[in-house]
Amino acid sequence: MQHVDSIFAATSAVSPAASSANLPPFSVTSVFTETRLNSWLTLLLVVAAGLYLYGVHRLRIRGDRWPIARTVFFLGPGLGGIALVTATGLEAYDTALLSVHMVQHMVLSMMSPIFLALGAPMTLALRTLPQRPRKRLLAIVHSRVARVYSFPLVAFTIFVVNPFALYFTDLYRYTLEHAWAHELVHAHFIMTGCVFFWPLLGLDPLPGRWPYPARALLMLLSVPFHTVLGLTIMQSSTLFGGDWYPSLNLSWSNPWDDQVLAGGILWAGGEFVSVTMLGVLVVQWVKQSEREARRVDRELDRQEARERAAESAA
Repeated sequence: MQHVDSIFAATSAVSPAASSANLPPFSVTSVFTETRLNSWLTLLLVVAAGLYLYGVHRLRIRGDRWPIARTVFFLGPGLGGIALVTATGLEAYDTALLSVHMVQHMVLSMMSPIFLALGAPMTLALRTLPQRPRKRLLAIVHSRVARVYSFPLVAFTIFVVNPFALYFTDLYRYTLEHAWAHELVHAHFIMTGCVFFWPLLGLDPLPGRWPYPARALLMLLSVPFHTVLGLTIMQSSTLFGGDWYPSLNLSWSNPWDDQVLAGGILWAGGEFVSVTMLGVLVVQWVKQSEREARRVDRELDRQEARERAAESAA
C-alpha cells in the first residue's frame, strides 16, 4: 500500500510546467509522436461516435434513409476535429505554446461545432429512440432553459464574451497550472460553439429559430470580435499567462513571437470561418427559398386543377 501511495505521490508531483518543459521542438511529426490517449474527452468522443453510428444502423435496418453527408460531417470534421486537437500531439503542446492553444480554440469553439450541427444528431436520435426517451428529449429541447440558451442573442453574447473573460483575467493562468481546469475549458469551448452555431446552421428542430437574414446578420456581427481579440493579442505588451511561458525555458520557442502567431491564428481563422459560414447560410437560404417556391407552385397547380374540375362538372 505504501508503495502504491509513493507512486501516486511521485506522479502527482510532476507539474504541468515540468511536463511541458520536457517537450521536444514542435513539428508536424510531434502531432503523432506525442499522442496521449488518456483524456476523459477521448472516451466521450468514442461513445458519441458509437451512438451516432448505431442510430444510422437502426435507420438502415428499418429501411429509412439517412444522408451520408450528415454522417461524414459529424464523424469527420465534427468529432474527428475535436480528437485531432485533444487526443494527438497538439494536446501535449497546448500548455507550452499559446499558438497551439489558439488552434485548439478555433477548432473546438468554431469548426467542430459547425459540423456537429450539420450532422443533425438530435434529429437522428428523435428518429431512432423509443417513445419514452424521445418524449424526454423533446421536453429538454423545448424547456425554458434550452429556449434561453439557444436564443441567438444570448448565444451570441456567450460566444463573444467568453474569450475575453478567459484571456484577460487570471483564469487563463489558472487553466495552465491545473490540468483539470484546462480540460474543462476545452469542454466549455465545444459547448459554447454548439450553443452559438446550432441555432444558426443546424438542421435539428430547435425552438425560436430566427429567419435566415437575421442569422446572416448575427454571423456577420461576430467577425469584428475575433479581429479585435486577435489584434489585441498580437499587439499586447504583456504575455498571456504571466511568466508561465518564459518559466518553461524552451530553447526552441520565443514566447513573444509565439503570442504574435497565436493572435494571427485567431484573427485570420475567425474571419475565415465566419465568412465561410456566411456562405453556408446563404446556400441554405437559397435552398429554403427554392423549396418554398416549389411548394407554392404545387399548391397553385392543385388549386387550378380543382377549378378546372369544378368547371367541367358545371
